Amino acid sequence: MARLGSQLRLVLSTGGLQTQTAAASLSRRQHGRRSFILWRQKPEPKRLSFRTPVVITASVLLLLSLYQADGSHSQRRELKPNARGITDRAQDQPQLQSGSPATDSAGADEHGEVGKGGDQSAWTDFASSFEGISSTIQTEGAKLTDSVVELIMPEWTKNIQAYARKLQRELSISPGSLADEIWQEAHDPSINPEINYEAKVRVSNDLCDEERTFLARRRKVTAVALAKYLDIDEADVHPDDVPVIALSGSGGGLRALVAGTGSYLATVEDGLFDCVTYTSGVSGSCWLQTLFYSSVTGGDIHRAIDHLKARLGVHIADPPTAFSSLISAPTNKYLLSGMVEKLKGDPGADFGLVDAYGMLLAARLLVPKGELEVNERDFKLSNQKDYLQYGQNPMPIYTAVRHEIPELDTAGSPASEEAKDRAKQQSWFQWFEITPYEFFCEEFNAGIPTWAMGRKFNDGSDLPAEEHFRLPELRMPLLMGIWGSAFCATLSHYYREVRPLVKSLSALAHVDDLIWGHNEDLSKVHPIDPAKLPNFAFGMKGKLPNTVPESIYGNEYLQLMDAGMSNNLPVYPLLRPGRDVDIVVAFDASADIKTDNWLSVVEGYARQRGIKGWPVGIGWPRSRASTSTTAKELDQASEGNAEDKLAEAKDYQAARRADGGFSVNEGPPTTPQEKANETARELGYCTVWVGTTQERSSEPPPPPVDDMTSWKLMEPDAGITVIYLPFLANEKVEGVDPTTSEYMSTWNFVYTPEQIESVVRLARANYAEGRRSIQNTVRAVYERKKRIRLERERMVKKEQLKRLFRLREGDHFS
Repeated sequence: MARLGSQLRLVLSTGGLQTQTAAASLSRRQHGRRSFILWRQKPEPKRLSFRTPVVITASVLLLLSLYQADGSHSQRRELKPNARGITDRAQDQPQLQSGSPATDSAGADEHGEVGKGGDQSAWTDFASSFEGISSTIQTEGAKLTDSVVELIMPEWTKNIQAYARKLQRELSISPGSLADEIWQEAHDPSINPEINYEAKVRVSNDLCDEERTFLARRRKVTAVALAKYLDIDEADVHPDDVPVIALSGSGGGLRALVAGTGSYLATVEDGLFDCVTYTSGVSGSCWLQTLFYSSVTGGDIHRAIDHLKARLGVHIADPPTAFSSLISAPTNKYLLSGMVEKLKGDPGADFGLVDAYGMLLAARLLVPKGELEVNERDFKLSNQKDYLQYGQNPMPIYTAVRHEIPELDTAGSPASEEAKDRAKQQSWFQWFEITPYEFFCEEFNAGIPTWAMGRKFNDGSDLPAEEHFRLPELRMPLLMGIWGSAFCATLSHYYREVRPLVKSLSALAHVDDLIWGHNEDLSKVHPIDPAKLPNFAFGMKGKLPNTVPESIYGNEYLQLMDAGMSNNLPVYPLLRPGRDVDIVVAFDASADIKTDNWLSVVEGYARQRGIKGWPVGIGWPRSRASTSTTAKELDQASEGNAEDKLAEAKDYQAARRADGGFSVNEGPPTTPQEKANETARELGYCTVWVGTTQERSSEPPPPPVDDMTSWKLMEPDAGITVIYLPFLANEKVEGVDPTTSEYMSTWNFVYTPEQIESVVRLARANYAEGRRSIQNTVRAVYERKKRIRLERERMVKKEQLKRLFRLREGDHFS
């Protein structure tokens, strides 16, 4: 806390909002490029990691260079390197190693009970921290004269003392304060009916009952929509013939949000959206789903565009606006409820940068213009069931990941062979999906009702926060922060972003050798903590699959982060058994589309899960992908023996060569034929691939489907169809280019109405390029399913006739 106080004094005394992390300066160069990171669990000593809204809005978020103090958003301040070293960071690691004493930051034991020494709840620590920082604000602020403020500081700093005093009163938990009102309402079942319900962990790979009910209802709606989309008689459409279509939206901050809105609009105008059963999102696409299934838009994409134009012109971390939302009714109550309930109801909880980031996002995105029509139902994800209860809309799937490398050595001793074997089976990334119905992890084969998120669990049952009281559902702002927390990366990740520049300077070669030699240590350091949620799998050892990491059973909390760190296209949840998705329409607004081939990473997941039908080898051509590089990708995407992964990588390279590609050892194309092959492999605005349910390993990757090869979609053994629409520049929309337009950086948080209009126009123009191909693909898959059904029915009738004939023969001879 002394460190935070000194940071704040620096802000107040210089007027400059200085930074202590290299995240944003690196992202400026890379436009928010995602990378894989490494994670290793360490026991957590007692520590204080709370961040108050004052600190967040005044300085901490601005450490990420998301906002410039003078009010100008066209430029960003340079960032200073983070001073937190590896040793300090190892002690700050919030998750617990399996078998370690489970003592949380509030002094609670492994069962969440507060130890001796009085009230050491999370809220007590938070209130104490807040009071100290508020005092710092007022002490240092009192030293500043109006003339000094006018000279070196923005106008809003004149009111920072009043902001702090107001917020401190509202969070004092004293009778009549806002925090007290929130906590009292948390106990009211008429406001939070879920507190009356006990929750159990559901252990099963099957879809939950509510989703199955939704599917039955949605199928009837999509059958009618498909008839209209394909211009066929509605009476001729059999429900079994309707393809299960899913829209997959990439990450990419506000760029992905705005571009995704334009893509949604294009599918609505075309009639495709009504044929869709699922939508899935990462990062900014999750924010889009949040908006679409809220009272802000009411499921109307045109209203979503108008809302973005009205709200994105102000930065999420603009201090006057942020403070106003946090201290003014009615927005303050909805934005602060999640924080108060989390810290008051869970002694081991903390409130960090990701949580505050989510609050500021919600203040911009979930609050309508004018701020008086804010709806409390928008702040619980489970309430989105209202938009699904009749199957009237696709079901949204939100994603996050947990990242871990198992600890293989204990107390300096080498790990046992058994431990090494177990580590090989453990996945580095566990994907978590959150729908309006369930919070589920496929790796765990388990999940809980969405309305039970935020509660602590032990041995498959929830634990009341107080006697006869269970916590309300975790609020949407905290989830929005998790979904977009791309800045929760390791020092290794950050250095990899600038390493090419360092290596290009011969004078710094020795510096690169020194830093890269400690890359394993850097991979253990997260300058910014991921958010913590109660772990529903805590204490369930022996009840979950044996591939679940051991550390899961001993950790009361899960640390979840932006799923784009694993894959920036959320395809994995769409391949889950039971969803039976036939067509994946992938809108990719990633920053580096051509270099980060997210579709190819799905291949490792499909092999790991034994999913048949995924079109192996698809994605952007990777002309210089070496065997070692491909093996590394497979290693990061799947689990299993390293030798098997290397063999898969070699198979992939053999397939590339057979298909006209070349490996790094072969060099770039030189002959006219090689150049022609490479040009042919470039992707356009819309590319279609179809997999096969037949076994295929070393054969060439399937070429894209075109008018001459569309028959492949009709083959009986055709598998999953992927329609890929990357967000590219288009000559029909001048003046906007995702790769060069500065405002399209992942880390830009201000869009003017004109910029939003341009991005939406580009997304619609790109969709228009592939409209005919998309419709023809949907028609072909529909016809294939219809043909297979009719053939199946013909065989059934044939078998019935045979049985009837045999029965009559029996009667004749009896």
